[in-house]
Amino acid sequence: MKKLYHLIFFLFISCAFSQNKIKDTTTRKATISFEKNANVITFRSQNPPLIQVLGAPPANFTNFWEFGDGSYSKEKEPKKVYKKKGNYKVNLSLTNNYDNGKPPSTRPKIVAVNEILNEKADEIASLEKLEGYQLQFSREPIPDEELVIVMSYQNVLNYVSNGKLYLFYNDKEFKNKNFELLETRTHFGEKEVNTSVASVGDYNSNYRNLASSNNYPSFSNSFLSDDENLEMTLAESKSLFYNFKILEFDGMNPSETRNVFFSFKTTPEMIKDTSATVKMRGIYVPDRNYKSHKKRTLEMEIVTSHDPNKMSSNATSMNYRTVRLTTINFKTRFQNNGEGPAKMIRLETDIPEMFDKKTLQIVDSYPKCPICPKGEITTTSCLDTIIKKDQIYFTFKNIYIPGSNQKNVKEIDSTKGYVKYSMKFAKNFHKIKTKSKTAIIFDKNEPVITNYAVTKFKTGISIGAKAGCNIYSSLDNSKSYFVATTLSPYKSYKWYCQAELQNSFNSYDGKIIETERTGQFQTPPNGTLQLEQTFSQTHFKNINLEIPILVRYNLNNFIGVGTGIQGNINLSEKQYTNQTINQYENTTTTFLVTSTQNSSETSGSFKNFNGGVLFDLTAGVSRIGPSIGARYVVNFKKNFNYLQLYGIWKF
Repeated sequence: MKKLYHLIFFLFISCAFSQNKIKDTTTRKATISFEKNANVITFRSQNPPLIQVLGAPPANFTNFWEFGDGSYSKEKEPKKVYKKKGNYKVNLSLTNNYDNGKPPSTRPKIVAVNEILNEKADEIASLEKLEGYQLQFSREPIPDEELVIVMSYQNVLNYVSNGKLYLFYNDKEFKNKNFELLETRTHFGEKEVNTSVASVGDYNSNYRNLASSNNYPSFSNSFLSDDENLEMTLAESKSLFYNFKILEFDGMNPSETRNVFFSFKTTPEMIKDTSATVKMRGIYVPDRNYKSHKKRTLEMEIVTSHDPNKMSSNATSMNYRTVRLTTINFKTRFQNNGEGPAKMIRLETDIPEMFDKKTLQIVDSYPKCPICPKGEITTTSCLDTIIKKDQIYFTFKNIYIPGSNQKNVKEIDSTKGYVKYSMKFAKNFHKIKTKSKTAIIFDKNEPVITNYAVTKFKTGISIGAKAGCNIYSSLDNSKSYFVATTLSPYKSYKWYCQAELQNSFNSYDGKIIETERTGQFQTPPNGTLQLEQTFSQTHFKNINLEIPILVRYNLNNFIGVGTGIQGNINLSEKQYTNQTINQYENTTTTFLVTSTQNSSETSGSFKNFNGGVLFDLTAGVSRIGPSIGARYVVNFKKNFNYLQLYGIWKF
């Protein structure tokens, strides 16, 4: 027996550990190095070995450098020309693509610039093509990792301005907060404002921002809009996000561009859906004396590993009650990791059956291409869409996407692209989780398979109203009616659990109990009584509370079955007992001497707890709406089995 206990304990510990993924706590480090020639600095990093993901493109690192003067670079070995003497704190964020390890950590490096020989100092890149404002991130978020958000803004006014910056984060769409702000790095005297979002200053309603109207594709998954109603924008943003940061800036010259860097750490409680999209929002007020502002919403897909080829959607947490009114957005991103350019890229995307492919709309793409004309051979750049039974092919034709390993390619974003599209749901679809992926083909190379994009619904709550009667075949003169409420997931597809709270109003007659005794009871004038018979019967009335818990299965849209257990107790119980006593002269019932009748009443509450198992069948609209049902309950107490007939309506 002792060995058996040891074996059970060993199995329990093994199961417990098997249910928890061992967290990778291995720390990898990269070291910043540089070569200095006066104010011209060439930066490099010494990186740890990569751990290749089998079957994926070659593992590689991508770089995000901060040079300590408000500028940054994504080059592997950037050359930086500083404008002024001083000590500069240089940061490097390395992202490990197609790698099974954790991103390497790096310690900042202090670079001392003591002389200026090269007068052609680097300027921060202009944002004219981005309409003066941009948000971007160093990498996609992974739970319990760090990333950098860069807010870039430009003075598009024709005078020196004093403005304001807002960053909203931790969207309220999710229960847990996804980000913790670690540090804000400013380089142009921006000051943090500890004030209410509602304070926006005095405005001149006749003012109009002088922003450019050029449309430039951004690889940061962010979307820009201009507005004049700053109060409404701030109120809306505060309703959508838990946290915000406010900065003020002064003395910004016309056409000047500045960057602010925010370091965030994703929380361990971050939502684990690997195709879910989290958001941040930035608001740029060029002149804080006016309402005119720019709003950019930054979208980031949660990932489990860093992979530039990825599929995502906003269909990871949908409300099934209102989903027919929802348009679902999908996005497939790709990166050419080859040594040469790609001229044709085809995305073979799985489409779950629940979506209506006829409602397909191309929302955006990069390269920005017109839709290819049907039935024609074209020699110009275009995006072709071919709809198949369970797939859609998106084909970029006659384009030029350089490879990340191509010679003289310094800007990594130029090797990336995407297609964003939307669809609506078909007329009839079930509340089920689906998964879809995309095969990305660069020219005639082997396809690169993306992650799975998940379609998932919120559980939702369905409350039901139920009423009917109970038939006790073993009880005399029984009458039983009930009302109940039910609680279950909204319109579940197949398996689901259901709990009920039921009040039954019951009445029935107990068995007639007959007793007799013989002997000398008394001496009447006519002789000695020898026999006494007693007949008693109890009539029961009670209000019974029942709590059934079921596991149910919908066979189709109309038939459902279930089984479960239930407990019940009499909330109140009344017993009416009638008794008749007959006395006879002899030991036979020939000569009746006396007959008396007595009645009594007793009551109680919370008595006669009982349990049982049940089997259930419904017919009608089994998932939501009206249906009828029959249930047989086998109680553990003898003679209290019953058949229940009912009608139910689930809302």
